[in-house]
Amino acid sequence: MIEMIALPYSFNDLEPYISAKTLEYHYGKHYKNYVDTLNKLIKGTEYENMSLEEIVKAVYGKPDQQAIFNNAGQVLNHQLFWQMMKKGGGKPQGKILEKIEKQFGSYDNFRQQFKEAALTQFGSGWAWLVQDGDELKIVKTSNADTPVARGQKPLMVLDVWEHAYYLDYQNRRADFVDVFLDNLANWQ
Repeated sequence: MIEMIALPYSFNDLEPYISAKTLEYHYGKHYKNYVDTLNKLIKGTEYENMSLEEIVKAVYGKPDQQAIFNNAGQVLNHQLFWQMMKKGGGKPQGKILEKIEKQFGSYDNFRQQFKEAALTQFGSGWAWLVQDGDELKIVKTSNADTPVARGQKPLMVLDVWEHAYYLDYQNRRADFVDVFLDNLANWQ
């Protein structure tokens, strides 16, 4: 059985950047529904006692298991998103900054490319900074797709599904991306 993880902050801790109402709806409705649906789908199957990552990897690319993948991917992506967010944001420090500067030339170049990925993700999806072997890459995924299924290690993720920001930013995804990078990205 897959459990909902607790948020590492209270619903109002991310205000004014993300309202308590948005977080309550996103966490308590969307995320909860993915967890509940996934548990119904895996009950009595070979996946029932697997970890979330094991389920994602086991069903990835299997059309007959798409419903399980969709819900498992959404649970995993949301769990990463919750953990990779806190009040703070801005330019990272230390080893991650060194790796970003080596890979992208500067933090500003990384920021521009990450924002571009988030803004050009058509429809619902995610923008990611991942480690793929020795390289850092910016990738975007649609719907429930996750780089974890392809063996990439997520270092940062931004949810660009409209339910993540619409109550606070309406159709201004660019504003949400800026707010996330400048005020919410948890580089620890």
